[in-house]
Amino acid sequence: MTTDVTPLDDARFQREVLESPAPVLVDFTATWCPPCRALAPVLDAIAADYRGRLKVASLDVDANPESAMRYGIRSVPALLLFKQGQVVQQLLGSRPRARLEQELRPHLG
Repeated sequence: MTTDVTPLDDARFQREVLESPAPVLVDFTATWCPPCRALAPVLDAIAADYRGRLKVASLDVDANPESAMRYGIRSVPALLLFKQGQVVQQLLGSRPRARLEQELRPHLG
């Protein structure tokens, strides 16, 4: 199965997220998290539909504790929207696609 969601790790976080010219929605997730698995298809669809305007990336917090600690992630799923290397929005928990798009829209121009 192909996806437009970019897998992240601590080593690539700076380049893929903080230095990205486009806004980046980072999904802080874990393999053991049922709400994270429920959110994955929503993020796949948003990544495909907003290609070129928004990058969607996923970071496993268990495998990449450095980035999770840096951004104070204490529960998953946690979605952080970065623009020009700065967090502009933080969303906690799974949500339906329509609600997520509504929350992201003001930041996408």
